[in-house]
Amino acid sequence: MIELEQLTQAIVRGDRRSAADLVRRGLEGGMDPRPLLDAMVAGMDEIGGRFKRNEVFVPEMLIASRAMKEAIALLEPRLAAGGYRPVATAVLGTVQGDLHDIGKNLVAMMWKGANIAVVDLGTNVPPERFVEAARAHHARFVGLSALLTTTMPAMKATVQAVKSAGLAGVQVVVGGAPITADFARQIGADGFAPDAASAVDLLRGLMGDATASGGATEAS
Repeated sequence: MIELEQLTQAIVRGDRRSAADLVRRGLEGGMDPRPLLDAMVAGMDEIGGRFKRNEVFVPEMLIASRAMKEAIALLEPRLAAGGYRPVATAVLGTVQGDLHDIGKNLVAMMWKGANIAVVDLGTNVPPERFVEAARAHHARFVGLSALLTTTMPAMKATVQAVKSAGLAGVQVVVGGAPITADFARQIGADGFAPDAASAVDLLRGLMGDATASGGATEAS
């Protein structure tokens, strides 16, 4: 039987080999996969908190996220077989005209680390693809990323396309270097996150406050 705290700290350190080995040993020893997942989520929460306090930076976040990705790949078949499902599904992409993906990829890994299924559409994604993917995957969230100020109109057009598509219960969240909470409210987004760690808090907040209204929610 492995110590779950060891797994949590392996994720925090970004130690892919140790994280995968601990998960493998836990499964081989007959452990329920859910506590293993919870331990990894706790690690991502810890590294996210350190990031927001400026104790670590993007490279450390990426390393931890990659450790999480490698370890969770071992868990997914067991979780699926046991009927364990993600808490929500999010469609994610960089808006049309923008080819930047580092921030988007980091958000994707952080969301997956929080047990949110992610459908990553990549970069330069036109509005209709977001709509089609959200409908096909029964998404709860659509996440839009932009790095270039010139693609901010494309973000607005995408928010409008999703809102006009009549997708019941789907909420649109936005982020990226030029994006602000004020801009998010202006374009009708449901939420704004200034960084990847905050993007996790944002979705958790929206899921926990389904009755919230009155404009975009900003993650703290």
